[in-house]
Amino acid sequence: MTTRKTEPHRGTALVLFALAVGGFAIGTTEFATMSLLPYFAPALGIDAPTAGHVISAYALGVVVGAPLLAVLGARLPRRTLLVLLMGLFALGNGLSALAPTYHWMLLFRFISGLPHGAYFGIAALVAASVVPPHRRTVAVGRMFLGLTVATIVGVPLANWLSQAVGWRWSFALVAALGVTTMLCVRLFAPYSPAEADASPLRELGALKRGQVWLTLGIGAIGFGGLFAVYTYLADILGAVTHVSPTLVPLVLAVFGVGMTLGNMFIPVLADRAVMPTAGGLLVWSAVVLAIFPFTAGNIWTVSICVFFVGFGGALGTVLQTRLMDVAEDAQGLAAALNHSAFNFANALGPFLGGLALAAGYGWGPPRWVGSLLAIGGFVLWSISVATSRPAKSALQGDC
Repeated sequence: MTTRKTEPHRGTALVLFALAVGGFAIGTTEFATMSLLPYFAPALGIDAPTAGHVISAYALGVVVGAPLLAVLGARLPRRTLLVLLMGLFALGNGLSALAPTYHWMLLFRFISGLPHGAYFGIAALVAASVVPPHRRTVAVGRMFLGLTVATIVGVPLANWLSQAVGWRWSFALVAALGVTTMLCVRLFAPYSPAEADASPLRELGALKRGQVWLTLGIGAIGFGGLFAVYTYLADILGAVTHVSPTLVPLVLAVFGVGMTLGNMFIPVLADRAVMPTAGGLLVWSAVVLAIFPFTAGNIWTVSICVFFVGFGGALGTVLQTRLMDVAEDAQGLAAALNHSAFNFANALGPFLGGLALAAGYGWGPPRWVGSLLAIGGFVLWSISVATSRPAKSALQGDC
């Protein structure tokens, strides 16, 4: 594996904080949009399953934008690239706040998603570059805390804002957070020029490596389970749990607490054994998502289960480090593709759940889809471990 050696000019903590601000902005829009379906769907004249396509449009933007922007930005200094990416992110969310129709909303959400994966991928590499190698996953996890804290603070705030003054203000808030991120990254992130031999062609070399594709597949399928449940959580809480709309933000915050704690503690294990940690998280998610349908009828049991579902969200951080291990000299593209994979999951989970809803099966199927997708991710994990050379090294996380 090749990494750039850099020295943060203002301290590691401030570097990670600057990167986490961007994670907070992205996490707020990614997860809040799912919880805003009941608000913008009527305003745009669409039903809930159709509104789910707005989520998928954002995810599609991530899938397309992550590899494209990572490759095009291969020769740019990473700090410069991060600032440009957040500028595009702020623009897309500002336009989303002004969307006059459903079809314009689809386009603006697609634009908003374009910089998402490239930002997280490059930010993860910057975070890993300012700590010793044995602390890489912990540093990436600290950067991702911005995203997880967004699920505790940003998402409930956006949900409350939508109820209080309208859903458009939630997207305006995210646009402002994007501009704030540009300033923080410019002030605190370390500057280092691009490597002399950096090029789009070198980055594309990641696509030749089977372990890169298997790792991406684990995220693309295995993480879909979480999104299959989370996307429709606000609707499930109303239709099945029968809670007041005022309690929905609190349950969403419980999910965020689970994800935050997962990203605080799981990376410590992953720095010792990456692949066993990833496999364990997939099993955890499959079990918790299978239990979820039985807990949805009561506010206390569903909240506990949602917390455990969120804890499994640490899989993204763990697979980010795995990609650093298997990508060799194509770090930028591989790191960005991790978020293409997870947003493919973000599109796949709601899509399959929406199909079940549209077919008239009620709110049960979206919950069962989650567990099946986590099992699918575990199958790909098993293939990755079995085909690693040697397999024993893969299990120890050092291949």
